[in-house]
Amino acid sequence: MSDPQSALVLFSGGQDSATCLAWALDRFDGVETIGFEYGQRHRVELDCRAAFREGLARLNPAWAARLGEDHTLSLDALAAISDTALTSDAEIRMREDGLPNTFVPGRNLLFLTFAAAVAYRRGLRHLVGGMCETDYSGYPDCRDDTLKALQVALNLGMERRFVLHTPLMWLDKAATWRLAHELGGEALVDLVREETHTCYLGERTRRHAWGYGCGACPACELRRRGWEAYAAG
Repeated sequence: MSDPQSALVLFSGGQDSATCLAWALDRFDGVETIGFEYGQRHRVELDCRAAFREGLARLNPAWAARLGEDHTLSLDALAAISDTALTSDAEIRMREDGLPNTFVPGRNLLFLTFAAAVAYRRGLRHLVGGMCETDYSGYPDCRDDTLKALQVALNLGMERRFVLHTPLMWLDKAATWRLAHELGGEALVDLVREETHTCYLGERTRRHAWGYGCGACPACELRRRGWEAYAAG
């Protein structure tokens, strides 16, 4: 039987999922995390996960008590079947259909399906993801309609009443920084800046006010603009 007060957070090591992890720890009695290795060129994001989890535990004793097991799954098939700038060294550019070529078809659909399978086995009821269609790159699998439809499919296909939470869905990036501040003050904001990774190129040698990254890819642009709006008050 599933625990109605337990959650599994899709935690990539990036800003959005890191903020969602803090959000979940503030709400649920038990929280586990899951990450995916799928041949992403910014694999360094996975290396950030442990340090961020440890930082959260130090920030708040209640969070430390609620933070449970971490899971990492390999989905190498995603890189094998996709031809994108996120799973190869191709130049990042816009496609003719208006989507950036960083879009990995089916990625979030697979992530959530595998997460639900792990949650089924672990007895976790709530699934939490950092998908957003307010300040985003236009990915169709980040849209609210997509995720609501997927929740229905998961519940029907697994005979469980999973609840899918997307706390950032209607927030822009500035509001996401503000949410981190509301949850954990400047200490959490600083932890997000230092110990998360968003840059699609996997660049962690250049330090900016908002964190590490190349400063030019779409992910860095979104994070930078959000930080500047947040810092401006």
